[in-house]
Amino acid sequence: MKLRTVSLVDALTDTLRARVLDGLVDPGVGLAENDVAVEYDVSRPTAKAALAALVQEGLLRRDPHRSARVPALTSADVEDLFLVRVPLEVAVVHALMQGGGVPSGAGDAVAALASVPPDARHSVFVEADLGFHRALVDAVGSPRLSRMYGALSGEIHLSMIQSREALGRDRIASEHRAVLEAMQRGDGETAERLMREHLEGARDALVRGVEARTP
Repeated sequence: MKLRTVSLVDALTDTLRARVLDGLVDPGVGLAENDVAVEYDVSRPTAKAALAALVQEGLLRRDPHRSARVPALTSADVEDLFLVRVPLEVAVVHALMQGGGVPSGAGDAVAALASVPPDARHSVFVEADLGFHRALVDAVGSPRLSRMYGALSGEIHLSMIQSREALGRDRIASEHRAVLEAMQRGDGETAERLMREHLEGARDALVRGVEARTP
C-alpha cells in the first residue's frame, strides 16, 4: 500500500486543527505566526499557510492587523449555521429518497457512532456524529454540494465543542438511527421530518450551551 505524502504545511495544519477541535486552544486566544513557527520549529511562511487554511475552514478568524484566533461562537453564529444547514440536509434526505437508495456509508456511520467509547474525547464523538451527515451529503453525488457542506463542517464541529455535550450522546445516536431506519423503509416523509427535528433540536441545544458559556 502506498502512503500518501503529506507536506509540512498539511502536517502542521492537521496538528493545529486537532488542538482547536479538542478544545485545547481557548476561544479568543491568538495564534501568532511567529509563535507557531517557533513552537513547531517551522518557517514563518509554513506557519502562515497552516493558519490561513484553518481560517478558510472557519476554525480560526483573523481581523486586520491581528493574529488569527479561535472564535468564541455566539448564539447568532449557531442560528446562522443552522439557517443554512437545516434546509440543506433535509433536501439531501429528499434527494436520496427520490433516488431510491440508502447509502451504505450512512449505516456504517451509525454503527461507528454507537461504538465510540464513553470516555472518548468529545472531539472524537463529534467527528463520528458528523460522519453520518457527511455520508448522506456525499451520497447525493454532487461535488458542489459536498464542497458547500465541507465549508460549514469546521464551524459546525467548533460549535459542538464549545457548547460541549448540549444535546447528549445517546440522543444523537438514537436520532441518527431513526432517520436511517425511516430511509431504509422507504418512508421519505418521515425521514425528512426526523432529520428536520434532529437538526432543530441540535440547534436549540447548541444555542443554550453557547449562552450558558457566555458570562
